[in-house]
Amino acid sequence: MSTLYIIATPIGNLGDISFRAVEILKNADLVACEDTRRTMKLLSHLGIRVKMLSCRSQNEQIAAEKVINILNQGKIVAYASDAGTPSLSDPGAVLVRAAAKAGHDVIPIPGPSAFASLLSVSGGRDKTVIFEGFLSPKPGRRKSRLRELMAMDAAFVLYESPFRILKLLGDIAEIDRERYICLGREMTKIHEEYLRGSAAEVLEEIGKKNEQIGEFSVFISSNYSK
Repeated sequence: MSTLYIIATPIGNLGDISFRAVEILKNADLVACEDTRRTMKLLSHLGIRVKMLSCRSQNEQIAAEKVINILNQGKIVAYASDAGTPSLSDPGAVLVRAAAKAGHDVIPIPGPSAFASLLSVSGGRDKTVIFEGFLSPKPGRRKSRLRELMAMDAAFVLYESPFRILKLLGDIAEIDRERYICLGREMTKIHEEYLRGSAAEVLEEIGKKNEQIGEFSVFISSNYSK
């Protein structure tokens, strides 16, 4: 039996890669990844040359079988999604279950996560936090799910694209304009920014910008408290 390492990689700043993650990547016989082009940039930055295998949502089952064959040979495999921690709105879960079922060790190499990073600066004090990730792009389904989430006694975290962030914030404000939220944009990158306040306040602030650029993460508290 061998080991599959699930590696968290930087969500922006390459300096956030851990020493342990670098060592695992250096010693791996194979690096399976969501996008070989994205991961190649990281490996090149680290001066690492290693065999790679595409393992994305569209081919994860087939790729998992290939990884299992490599593990069965006693070789070490590392898996990395495009950015952050695999299996959190990223592929990885299918591979993890397949490797564990085959009797191999599956070990996490913790590190960057947009979810955990946003929580740490959100100012929220909720005891329960739900990770929801991306909502449906369809307006009706999005608003329906938001109503369900906002009726719960728990905070939750969403991811959203720059193309729909204003619609998302508008829906939140329509349901409860006083709900406390923290919005993170381009986290760990050059144009990193955080906005905190009521849904109405954050919507107004982000709406002042000529265009919305970058990736967004949004923390929505279970109650409003500045």
